[in-house]
Amino acid sequence: MNFTANILLVMFGTFMPLNQEYTSAKFVDPIEISYVEGVSYDEIHDEAIFNCPWAKQITEEKEKIVSQLISIEMEYNLPANLRGMLLAAACHESGYEVNAKGDYRKGKPMAHGLFQMWPWWEKSYKVNRKDPIQSAKAYMTHIMKMHKKVGRQCEFKSQTRRWLAAWATAIRAPKKGGRCKETPLFYKVVKKWHKNIKANRVENERRFNNGIDGC
Repeated sequence: MNFTANILLVMFGTFMPLNQEYTSAKFVDPIEISYVEGVSYDEIHDEAIFNCPWAKQITEEKEKIVSQLISIEMEYNLPANLRGMLLAAACHESGYEVNAKGDYRKGKPMAHGLFQMWPWWEKSYKVNRKDPIQSAKAYMTHIMKMHKKVGRQCEFKSQTRRWLAAWATAIRAPKKGGRCKETPLFYKVVKKWHKNIKANRVENERRFNNGIDGC
């Protein structure tokens, strides 16, 4: 069995919600399960595929890109309530379209790729802006760089607030005094996906408790 449960599971009277991650199971009587907090990346995957308003059509290529972005994001150990931030950015910026172009100046597109990167990304990170893996790694690397910067510059009470400030600082132009209190527009997408996932869990539990077959 995968460490992410994709079905409703009943073990000796123990109920495990749909898609809830767990790290270990001690086979005693009754079974005890230690859960990982927050939404799972399986759930984020489904939201990214089915609930991205800017993706006109989800192709096999775009599904592959979503999976690649998840793999890259998982390397950065984000706070649980920010899982999906890399996908939310790609969803909002390009609808997962690697050949997307925007921010035209005198008829010439300045922004390219999943994250609508400007030319300075190529100079600073030596990446092909149209390459989903290269651009995603550069995007997260830049946020991590800003994560250290805002940690020195701003006073934060939570890791979530620090990550949001780092995200906003990474994608916006330099600003005197910094962007300690700012939040990226893409964060709305993340919150919407998390809200949907939690609502789905509640509905799945309701159906289970009422004996409704979801098949």
